[in-house]
Amino acid sequence: MFTGLSAFPLTPFRDDRLDAAAFGDLVEWIARAGVDSIGALGSTGSYAYLTAAERAEAARVAVAAAGDVPVIVGVGAVSTRDVLTHVDSAQRAGAAGLLLAPVTYQPLTDGEVYGLYERASADADIPIVVYDNPATTGVRFTDDLYASIARLPHVASIKIPALPDDEPSAEDRVRQLHELVPGVTIGISGDAAGARGLIAGCEAWYSVLAGILPDTCLAITRAAQSGDVPTAMRLSEGLAPVWALFDRHGSYRVAAAIAAERGLVVPEAVHHPVQPLRDADREAVRTALAGLGVVS
Repeated sequence: MFTGLSAFPLTPFRDDRLDAAAFGDLVEWIARAGVDSIGALGSTGSYAYLTAAERAEAARVAVAAAGDVPVIVGVGAVSTRDVLTHVDSAQRAGAAGLLLAPVTYQPLTDGEVYGLYERASADADIPIVVYDNPATTGVRFTDDLYASIARLPHVASIKIPALPDDEPSAEDRVRQLHELVPGVTIGISGDAAGARGLIAGCEAWYSVLAGILPDTCLAITRAAQSGDVPTAMRLSEGLAPVWALFDRHGSYRVAAAIAAERGLVVPEAVHHPVQPLRDADREAVRTALAGLGVVS
């Protein structure tokens, strides 16, 4: 479950409410593509904007729609109390794993971050993915923090930010992480870095784009897993227009625009106060998709 391609779909909204039907259709479509797991309620899955009831409903919908594909459910929240509530609802829904980012308002010390994972692992009965996302949470994991959290019960994978650009440095870093957290898989995030991360030795790619272009991301993943580095890099570099849009607008807005262009969600699928891309920005998405030969 914590290797290969994990697709992180949008959690679409309609009229500022969870569009459960569209979400179920999206998850079912991704599962049929053959991904290795589905990450429901990740950052692009808008978990921070949903009520506890909506999150519980989304978890139930995702598990039901995914069939035999395991579902990892995001449980991050500002308070530990709410994290534990989401852990319970995800497990009740039948989730195969949990994704936990240390969401913050007050800056957290390393000891406080460790305490969050310690409480979550004590309540969990299923594996946990540690989500290291400093750009969103403001928390920067040290190697000592990685190592201590990895020793907790149920911690099975770490979702890391992008690696160094040059291949030897990236390989050295992944090798170092494996030594720090034996028995815990390393998964790359930041989609433009997905191919390089897999080539450098990461076991998993936790991917936003796989939630809207699963076939393309699967081709990259399988090429990297088989050691076909030229193909993996060629396919990833062919997505440069999408990576540029991610950098400019953030993956959430761009993923929603691509999904809308493909007819998977309504144009207003993002959650306010976030606004969907419009006009020239939306046209740039259409141009990028046309260049990739992607149609609705």
